[in-house]
Amino acid sequence: MLIYVAKRLLLMVPTLFGILLVSFVIIQFVPGGPVEQLVQELRGRSGGGGEVAASAPGYRGAQGIEPERLKEIKQLYGFDKPAHERFFEMIGRFLRFDLGKSYFHHKSVGQLIVDKLPVSISLGFWSFLVTYLVSIPLGIAKAVRNGTAFDFWTSTAILVGYAIPGFVLGVALLVLFGGGSFLSWFPLRGLTSDNWAQLSLAGKIVDYFWHLVLPLTCLIVGSFAVTTMLTKNTFLEEIRKQYVLTARAKGLPENKVFYKHVFRNALIPLVTAFPAAFVGAFFSGSLLIETLFSLDGLGLLSYEAVIRRDYPVVMGSLYVFSLIGLLTKLVTDLCYTWVDPRVKFDAV
Repeated sequence: MLIYVAKRLLLMVPTLFGILLVSFVIIQFVPGGPVEQLVQELRGRSGGGGEVAASAPGYRGAQGIEPERLKEIKQLYGFDKPAHERFFEMIGRFLRFDLGKSYFHHKSVGQLIVDKLPVSISLGFWSFLVTYLVSIPLGIAKAVRNGTAFDFWTSTAILVGYAIPGFVLGVALLVLFGGGSFLSWFPLRGLTSDNWAQLSLAGKIVDYFWHLVLPLTCLIVGSFAVTTMLTKNTFLEEIRKQYVLTARAKGLPENKVFYKHVFRNALIPLVTAFPAAFVGAFFSGSLLIETLFSLDGLGLLSYEAVIRRDYPVVMGSLYVFSLIGLLTKLVTDLCYTWVDPRVKFDAV
């Protein structure tokens, strides 16, 4: 097992390098970079007149900017160096976990990610917890009552929820319960109220969950279907296997057959998927949900970084998320051996 883990850790290095290399190359061909944006802004302030900077044919927006000024702008953003030199400088910083500094926020990328984490952790943790706490018992109940009216109506309900886009549900909830045309039960924005600091501990907890109700509802309603149906189908597959028939033929009580034999084997696919689902819930923030409820999380940060061509934020967040994703894949594989001792990776 240690050899397998060592191999996987070594394979992460070229994989991560390849991800960063491909992303960096693509970025070089994306128009509207930070230099062009600043040049256009300066041209707008000066009215667009002046000479053409012939020394920078790659920047169409360089009209009206002196070559010396354009050189200073390129040096400010680090574009005065060749692309390969900038790439290996970035790799060197990443090895020291120095993610660089944002062009527009004027803060380190690492600090930006840390600042946005409370929103992403709040949405990710509670959506993951509620989804699994509801979906797994519901899936088991559906498997036990397969083909009954309960199975039919619950399937209909979760599939309808799965079919409704989260942002459409969010708009409907805001109109109905967020002070729109009907009721004003829940707040419209943020994770806390303006007077949160003056509230008692119990008041802060209530206020926090009060703000989470609507965005969490939008995130989790569509998540029930996949986990519930996976749980149901996994349990049904195990119930129909020969060892269950043998256990019943021996006269074992139905509860013992189900919880001692079926339950453990059926949970293997779900338990092994926990690490990826748990980590993914934190870092797969919904841009539309965050925008709709004015939640400043990682989803909104990533979107703004791409739109504004904030390359340090784009590459820094990509590096962090890719590294976490690769480590999560390894943990998921190790969970297989923990849950099912029959799985062996030593020969891999």
